[in-house]
Amino acid sequence: MNVQAELVLDARTTLGEGSFWDSRSKVLYWVDIEGRAVHVYDPATNQDTLYPMKGRPGTLVPRTQGGIVVAVEQDVFVLDTVDGQPKELCRFEAEPEGNRLNDGKCDPAGRFWVGTMSASRDPNGTLYCVEPDGSYRPMLPGVIVSNGIVWTADEKTMYYIDTAATCVRAFDYRKDDGTISAERTIVDVPDEMGRPDGMAIDSEGMIWVAMFRGSAVRRFNPTNGSLLDTVELPATNVTSCAFGGDDLRDLYITTARAGLTDDAVRQQPLAGGLFRARVDTPGVLAHLFAG
Repeated sequence: MNVQAELVLDARTTLGEGSFWDSRSKVLYWVDIEGRAVHVYDPATNQDTLYPMKGRPGTLVPRTQGGIVVAVEQDVFVLDTVDGQPKELCRFEAEPEGNRLNDGKCDPAGRFWVGTMSASRDPNGTLYCVEPDGSYRPMLPGVIVSNGIVWTADEKTMYYIDTAATCVRAFDYRKDDGTISAERTIVDVPDEMGRPDGMAIDSEGMIWVAMFRGSAVRRFNPTNGSLLDTVELPATNVTSCAFGGDDLRDLYITTARAGLTDDAVRQQPLAGGLFRARVDTPGVLAHLFAG
């Protein structure tokens, strides 16, 4: 299946990222990292509300008790409302100077897994697991560009992307203590497809991977690595995807202008926009932060 995504918001973001559908309020949260803003898109009204941040927000997740948790630079903040006063939950003091938090999501127990992006592009970043009380553990060292992360419906496997590794990895996952083990590669992404970035998982257990420099979101079978479907976009740098809508068949997709030359932007004027594709297989709801 090849589907063409449609533009829903000509946002022209520098680095759109971190999409998350909140089924309670029926809105899509997302961020512009370099624009230093959190966005809230309401498809019912086609209105997008922007909330400035004091630093670069890598991603965010809603909380079970309301409000959001947002990763900014090397800190994780709790906001009781999107425009509320941020309260620091934790800070990753050991991160090398210049590294910043990038993508992340919550596991089935409501822990927030978030990783860093290396400023030097050396493998000195880390994937962290943040508990609801704000304590945290480094889970995976040697990361360069921490990105997409999802869990299977049986709560036994975690899929993870370090964009620089150009693959999707799987780990055995234990919900009770949040440990991971048995690392293996499940999808190797060839250069001609671009670089794997954000990720979502559907109700059949297939994974959807946003392709930076690849103008697409691609659906893979994680059991054998085969390519199943493609959603095409009129923008080279595709960064994240999230299932939304009442039936979770609306795939929302963020894009970026970052890394494009002026000529490239003229050739793809919709780059940096928010897109949506209607797909056959519904997604699953992403987990909320339990803190």
